[in-house]
Amino acid sequence: MSEAAFEEVSVLSSIYCREGEFRLVRQSSQDGLLVQISCSDGGDRGLNVDLVFHLQPSYPSCPPDISVSSTHLSRTQCDSIRQKLLERAAGLSPEPMVHQLVQYCQQCMELTGDEAVVKGSETEEDWTAVLLLDHIRSLHRYVGLVERWSQQLQLTGRLLLGPTILIILQGAKRGVKEFCRRLKTTKVDVDSAGKKCKERMMSVLLEVPSPSSPQDRVQGFEVKNYVSSAELAAAFQELRLTGLYEQILPTLK
Repeated sequence: MSEAAFEEVSVLSSIYCREGEFRLVRQSSQDGLLVQISCSDGGDRGLNVDLVFHLQPSYPSCPPDISVSSTHLSRTQCDSIRQKLLERAAGLSPEPMVHQLVQYCQQCMELTGDEAVVKGSETEEDWTAVLLLDHIRSLHRYVGLVERWSQQLQLTGRLLLGPTILIILQGAKRGVKEFCRRLKTTKVDVDSAGKKCKERMMSVLLEVPSPSSPQDRVQGFEVKNYVSSAELAAAFQELRLTGLYEQILPTLK
């Protein structure tokens, strides 16, 4: 863990010093730090949210993963707060940010009514995108980032590794857009000289609304290898996305 991360945790324990406000859940050289902070809206409604921040060993070079829970709010409302916090974290400079995120959470809570903390998630459009990657040199690093982002942004999909490298994404439209933004702005790979570099050659082959039926949507996020066009077609067929494969096929040829 970086010295900045330990210093931040020390400061946080001083700021959130009331009983039950702050807790260092876990500390590990391999997994980093797990910090829990109880956040209230500061008003007379008495809304409280428990925020858990996972500060990985590379933090603050990468934003923390965040979980949100509350006895006052529904799961959907907690998920909506989490999404807003992740988006805010992704847009901040790579420096200690937990205190800023807690303050932002309080702002989100203050803008709500008595029965809903965050509005709009229930009606947000679900989106499907197929991305084309030119190459991957640092496979372990690239795959690790892609899997972490899919979890943070609550996206499902597949990373298909073969003669052509594709990423299939499904989830909230803004989450898909944020995933694409991160690919373009984060150093996800290494260049021919071994230096970390951004994904400048990614292209979006297709963007469409996701199927309305839950059983027709992609479950989970997995990495799969294929060696032939027949196996690639079968991967799309397994996900019930044959129509999408047929649309992108001319581009792949």
